[in-house]
Amino acid sequence: MSKFTITPIAHIENDFKSKFGIPRQSGIAADNVSYIIFEPEYRSPEALKGIEEYSHLWLIWQFSESISYSFRPTVRPPRLGGNKRVGVFATRSPFRPNSLGLSSVKLAGVEKTQKHGLVLKVLGADLMNGTPIFDIKPYVKYSDSHPDAVCSFSDTFSDYSLDVSVPDELRADIPADKLEPLIEALKSDPRPSYQNDPKRVYSFEYADLSVSFRVEGNVLYVTRVNVI
Repeated sequence: MSKFTITPIAHIENDFKSKFGIPRQSGIAADNVSYIIFEPEYRSPEALKGIEEYSHLWLIWQFSESISYSFRPTVRPPRLGGNKRVGVFATRSPFRPNSLGLSSVKLAGVEKTQKHGLVLKVLGADLMNGTPIFDIKPYVKYSDSHPDAVCSFSDTFSDYSLDVSVPDELRADIPADKLEPLIEALKSDPRPSYQNDPKRVYSFEYADLSVSFRVEGNVLYVTRVNVI
């Protein structure tokens, strides 16, 4: 087979510092802000001419923390409890032959910076901080939107959401502009679906915070917030 080399054109900067806690799909944590920083050779303003006329974009990127060096024909989606295997091409698993991801994000603006030139401010990304991006394309609703699509087990969890409880004394430790985006990310339940121990405490990094929580029933309780 022919082999091809692709080079990142940009990377993303946001508050998701590790894989654990990243929204499972783009758009779930719709208010979380990310910035797309272009590599020096791709910082031509001409390359972005007209992009502000679109509301949403497609990002093609790499699962840089989940690169697979061998072909796995089946995977175990977390939403199916981590026990049932389905074909890799019937899922959005990060363990793919070429470790490529595809996400739809909302374009919130094009900002001019002294350090990086023009950067894209986007909302709802499901990428970890530092993730390399290979291409950006406009989202076109007449061809990209299929309201009547059938989506297998994904349809079952489309409305899944946890209630999030943050004690007042912990809210004081969270910057005001980070509170709602953090809660939004937690609502989608970062845990593997096969882990359902109400006493188990999970932790992850968000922005400059270390956040611990447990889940009991349909409620996620934030138990600790530390500034890193």
